[in-house]
Amino acid sequence: MRTFAYFLLFMFLATVIILLAVMLGDLGAWYFAWLIGTVLIVLVAAAGAALLDTQEDQAAAAAGTPRPRA
Repeated sequence: MRTFAYFLLFMFLATVIILLAVMLGDLGAWYFAWLIGTVLIVLVAAAGAALLDTQEDQAAAAAGTPRPRA
């Protein structure tokens, strides 16, 4: 829960900074796209890692050898 609270805090700060950039300059749209793109690629990478982990677990279970956890 603490990590989620930090995430919300940083997203709020990023939103405020982007709004200031939009009001004060013409590069605000670029920063907004950069922020949205960065968040999106991190979420896609996390989803891919979760899917890969699940596939490896299922393959190990089908082979009858439990996969060791780190």
